[in-house]
Amino acid sequence: MAFTEQDFQKNVKLSKYTTIQLGGEAKYFLEATSEGQILDALEFAKNNNIKVQILGGGSNILFQDAGFDGLVLKIAIKFVNTELKNDYALVTAGAGVYWDDLVSLVVNEGLAGVEALAGIPSTVGATPIQNVGAYGQDVSETIVEVKAIDRETLETIIFNNSDCKLSYRQSVFKSEYLDQYIVTEVTFKLRVNGRPVIAYPQLEERIKTSVDLDSLTDGREVLSAVRETVLQIRAEKSMVLNPEDRNSISSGSFFTNPIVSEMTFNNVQAKAKQLGIQGPVPNFGTGDEIKIPAAWLLEKAGFVKGYKKGAPAHLSLRHNLAIVNNGGTTKDVLELQKEIQLGVKEKFGVELEREPILVN
Repeated sequence: MAFTEQDFQKNVKLSKYTTIQLGGEAKYFLEATSEGQILDALEFAKNNNIKVQILGGGSNILFQDAGFDGLVLKIAIKFVNTELKNDYALVTAGAGVYWDDLVSLVVNEGLAGVEALAGIPSTVGATPIQNVGAYGQDVSETIVEVKAIDRETLETIIFNNSDCKLSYRQSVFKSEYLDQYIVTEVTFKLRVNGRPVIAYPQLEERIKTSVDLDSLTDGREVLSAVRETVLQIRAEKSMVLNPEDRNSISSGSFFTNPIVSEMTFNNVQAKAKQLGIQGPVPNFGTGDEIKIPAAWLLEKAGFVKGYKKGAPAHLSLRHNLAIVNNGGTTKDVLELQKEIQLGVKEKFGVELEREPILVN
């Protein structure tokens, strides 16, 4: 049965659905728990010439203070199926499953491959779009296929890993197919009884001081120890949602780590030297793929933890890449963003890119 206007909630406050707790009202709102509801909602919007904005966990999106004069479609398809093979498992999850719930589930089943991605406030559907990554892992290493609906034709399309063109915080869904598809489910290939591959120095050092992984024989215990360590590190940076922690009212890391050419990197080194900054510029990669930590650029440009300038929005007291909403507005956040971008460009000649999507 086709949807009518009565099937939608009206004038819903979007601030309730974003981790930064900002955004005005959506004219129409629907939590879609099935592919059928998504299709019906899209058909209604198309027939009535209504704009549609897709919403997942609300951690990587900024809505304007004026709200959204259209339909906000929250994807809430929630299921998990596990198919065990010999030395691996195929885990398929609905796009509305909260990401850390899935990480917790597979870790408890002794399935390795995503344990370092614990605590990320996202949904499964967002992981291939963002190529979600942290602490030496990203989902490009485990995604097998992505099921999605074409927003225009309403057809279901299956993307394999290579189709997704996953790279640092990028995918085909953010580039050539921007706003064309709605992810409905994702399948991951995880290792049965696999040992974690720890590829991030901070995580490796913390684990060494807290737990002896070699003394643990049960794979679930090993993976759980890694997950718990990651959660501790993230919590110390206020990067785990916590209603009692004001610094967690953010969109997570607000800027991506810029990837620059060797020439630009040499420029940054020269500017750092002119500014009297001691030591080498931290970096990863070589040639035209040199990644500079955005947090370092902010700090050296004067945007340290807790930085604010009048407005309620400020940098987190625990992590200078997060912009915190302290009772302000989206406009306050965007003004601080602009100030930081201009300051870093002036100091180092590097353009910082905002990570959260701004809905216009």
